[in-house]
Amino acid sequence: MDSAVSDAASFGVSPLLDEEDHPQSWQTDRNRAPIATKIVVAGGFGVGKTTLVTSVSEITPLQTEALMTEASEETDDLTATPDKSTTTVAMDFGRITLDDDLVLYLFGTPGQQRFWFMWDDLVRGAIGAVVLADTRRLKDCFPALDYFESCGLPYVVAVNHFDGTEMFEPEDVREALTIPPHIPVMIMDARRRISAIESLLALVAHALEHTPA
Repeated sequence: MDSAVSDAASFGVSPLLDEEDHPQSWQTDRNRAPIATKIVVAGGFGVGKTTLVTSVSEITPLQTEALMTEASEETDDLTATPDKSTTTVAMDFGRITLDDDLVLYLFGTPGQQRFWFMWDDLVRGAIGAVVLADTRRLKDCFPALDYFESCGLPYVVAVNHFDGTEMFEPEDVREALTIPPHIPVMIMDARRRISAIESLLALVAHALEHTPA
């Protein structure tokens, strides 16, 4: 997976800036505005969207995590994630500086159906979306897949592999979700920065290839 990150660097693109790197010109000169681009991270409840945004963001991510209460017991299924105690109630937001004047913003969508009304605003202006999937509950990512198919936004499917779960091949996931052949499907770990960056790079490449010039 590291090769894609190296390839990006060879083209003059730095996937992530470490905290000790010098600030970019747009960060110190108020008269210069960076070129901004945007990627959406979507998927079902508890699939790892907040984790992905946190693992790659160069700033402390904006999170709207709230403690789960008994009021959500009937709507938020914790069977596969019994240790989960919080949930995103608005969005996650992170930032990656890609080049001198190029900034990528990440927006993580809330997974529960009661928050889907926010998606239209969150995806406006995005170059594409990463749809996270959990093989223990693949059906939870169908709403996101249907949404991006209907609005024509480029997307990739990234299976977030959880510890202790069975590992499946990408083509098995593709068949189970009936994902078209041209849509990239990959196995990743949202906790690992390199793995998360690989998914973002796959989306960018897919968007460039399939978005009309």
